[in-house]
Amino acid sequence: MSRFQVTEKIIATKVSKGLAWTDVATRVGASKEWVTAACLGQMTFSPEQAIVVGEIFDLTDEEVKWLSVVPSKGTLPTAIPTDPVLYRFYEMLNVYGSTLKALIHEEFGDGIMSAIDFSMDIQREANPAGDRVKITLNGKFLPYKQF
Repeated sequence: MSRFQVTEKIIATKVSKGLAWTDVATRVGASKEWVTAACLGQMTFSPEQAIVVGEIFDLTDEEVKWLSVVPSKGTLPTAIPTDPVLYRFYEMLNVYGSTLKALIHEEFGDGIMSAIDFSMDIQREANPAGDRVKITLNGKFLPYKQF
């Protein structure tokens, strides 16, 4: 048994039961973005949250334990994503990454945006020309320290 196998079971059960990530998040008591990341193996559930997820996805006691193990984060099957949605983010960073970096440094100084002290919000925004995907990334600024 591995965390990857538990993730695959969660995905399969989600499909077979017709579940929505938003509904899972409501039952867990956290944001849909974070709960989805955790269900997909990128975050660590508390033991209490893991029990709820286990009930939702019909996991065994052993599988529930895997939900509280710290995962290897940021793992994708290829260095350059081939899935069209993921590739567009890769493309956006290739095109606008230096702009994001330049503007962050101009506004905040030499440092980075945390992906640990971080939140994300994904919403649908109605638009007459076609609905828009609105993504808000909110991370604490972490300045580099002089030593």
